[in-house]
Amino acid sequence: MADSDNTTTLPRVTRRGVLAITANAKEGRQPKKLVGDHAEAVQSADPAVAAWREWLIAHKEVERLCHQQQRLERNLVETIGFPCATIPLHDGTSVRLHSIQALNEVLGSGPEDEAVRAKSKADLETHQQRWEAADREIGYSAALIAEGEAADQAENLLQLLLETPAASLAGVAAKLDAVLSEGEPAEACAEFPWPHIRSVLGDVIRIGQEVMPEQILTNRLGTSKCGRRRGCIIGISNGAKGDAA
Repeated sequence: MADSDNTTTLPRVTRRGVLAITANAKEGRQPKKLVGDHAEAVQSADPAVAAWREWLIAHKEVERLCHQQQRLERNLVETIGFPCATIPLHDGTSVRLHSIQALNEVLGSGPEDEAVRAKSKADLETHQQRWEAADREIGYSAALIAEGEAADQAENLLQLLLETPAASLAGVAAKLDAVLSEGEPAEACAEFPWPHIRSVLGDVIRIGQEVMPEQILTNRLGTSKCGRRRGCIIGISNGAKGDAA
């Protein structure tokens, strides 16, 4: 008597739910009725997807704060300018310096240099005070600190995600998405290991297409204004229309 086949095949709608999770979570959309409760069950069952969602919230907050502090810094630079002092040199030229240390490195110890040092130090301190007053008024340093704290939180959640075993293709894609988003220095970077990671992501997409050959898994990558990668969105589109399901 032949052995019975104990292999269990996921229901068709459940497979669809697994592959659509990342797109739905990334774009803030709810799964369509076709997926329904099955997709909700799959999403809840994959701890990697849950960890990825937590990381994504933190990642978006870092980007928001990054944009905010960059805007505030531009405001300070345009209105106040980086604190500096212009130092006349013995050869008739001048140099702009931004710290007391740089000032001491350029000037000697003679009486003439000491006079220049005293005036330049006073100019630099006055400029620094103007910068700090404007900083307090618009909240630049506070935004910079908040960005750093948010980045630490996102890094901790990324580590948690990478330590969480994936239970579905969506979980695997989510982990690859986070790695590319946080690590790849530029889009389509040719340095190791980024082409290899993109290749693995391509394998996940290919396997998904083999599981559901009538569907197309799309992989969209972009770059945020802060220079960080925005992650891949793995979803399902119908035919040539390219509409995510």
